[in-house]
Amino acid sequence: MRLKLATAAYLAAMLGGVATAAPAHADEVFVGAYAHAVDTPFTFETGESGIDGVIGYRFDGIDALDFIGSPAPYVVGAVNSDGGTDFAAVGMSWTFGKGPIYVRPGVGLAIHDGPGEKIAPDGRHLELGSRVLFEPEIALGARVSDRVSVEASWMHVSHARLFNRGQNPGIDMMGVRVNLAL
Repeated sequence: MRLKLATAAYLAAMLGGVATAAPAHADEVFVGAYAHAVDTPFTFETGESGIDGVIGYRFDGIDALDFIGSPAPYVVGAVNSDGGTDFAAVGMSWTFGKGPIYVRPGVGLAIHDGPGEKIAPDGRHLELGSRVLFEPEIALGARVSDRVSVEASWMHVSHARLFNRGQNPGIDMMGVRVNLAL
């Protein structure tokens, strides 16, 4: 429970810090629910499960970076319902598609509260290998009104085997989020 509170406090501090450093015309807030530790080719079994409650804030695209598509900075946090790994991340995302359907890839850095060491009965290390992880994601979205969109999305956290070639289960999350433009 203490880790959940610490994660929530960290996320609140990140949201406050990012909000004060950004212009006042923020783009959108989003909330979602994700299946935690989905089995994909990118991950190993971690022994975790549950649902992740996700909340985030995405800022307007950065015009000064229009040469790379004016990415939109975001901050996101996820809390797991079964006591598994929680995380908070900051990153950049791009939106492709001006019509009702769009694709939104993103990449960020996350900090998590998962176990420092977790070993399976067969000797495999199940921990994530580093406290700071990469957080790539991609979403397929549909604009349902001027202010609301719904996305099916995949989020992943891992260190990409940079710190240990033989160990990096990573965690994949798949779910749905609702975005509200401000």
